[in-house]
Amino acid sequence: MISFILTLKRLLKGLAAAFKLKNFQVLFSLVLAMLISGIIFYTKQEGLTVIDALYFCVTTLSTVGHPSFVPQTTLGKVFTIIYIFAGSGLFIGLIGYLAYALIKRPEDEKSNN
Repeated sequence: MISFILTLKRLLKGLAAAFKLKNFQVLFSLVLAMLISGIIFYTKQEGLTVIDALYFCVTTLSTVGHPSFVPQTTLGKVFTIIYIFAGSGLFIGLIGYLAYALIKRPEDEKSNN
């Protein structure tokens, strides 16, 4: 449990550091917009609940995938294809900036100023 708390603390510090980067802010906003648009689409078109739509969107953008849900409509399938192509790159970029903020050392920041 202590290890989990320490890891969570480090992640939160990394998020705080990442939010200081303009590119991270932009990517975060775009990923958030992708999630919201996906939730709206899947609740209206595919009849999912909000939490199921959010779960499907997160697993899709993180490239994990959802093992049991497949869009039933043709429009749902086309939207999902576009959603994967547009969203995966954004999500991976966001994770990359978060990783950068986590491994960046404070002395690196001082030398850049």
